Amino acid sequence: MILVRQEIGEVLRDLRQQKGRTLRQVASRASVALGYLSEVERGQKEASSEILASVAEALDVPISTIMREVGDRLSVLEGLQTFPDVVPDELVAAVEPELSLH
Repeated sequence: MILVRQEIGEVLRDLRQQKGRTLRQVASRASVALGYLSEVERGQKEASSEILASVAEALDVPISTIMREVGDRLSVLEGLQTFPDVVPDELVAAVEPELSLH
């Protein structure tokens, strides 16, 4: 069984390590208990959207980057051969009309 919380935890850990930050540093900056963040990274606890936003900010990474990476990992685990790597034009047009490709 694929558990989304495990993929979220792995993505958070990977990003933290890529940034060269310790668990303690990120937990402190995100105002999250060290033990709780450790459990989130290990996929033992579900992270609320508020916690994810705080950790993303502490890592200086947009939450959309985190969620996209999680989605990509889930696609691979589900055995999908391809998965979209672009934002649909309709979504871009809804958010920023001047960026629309139409």
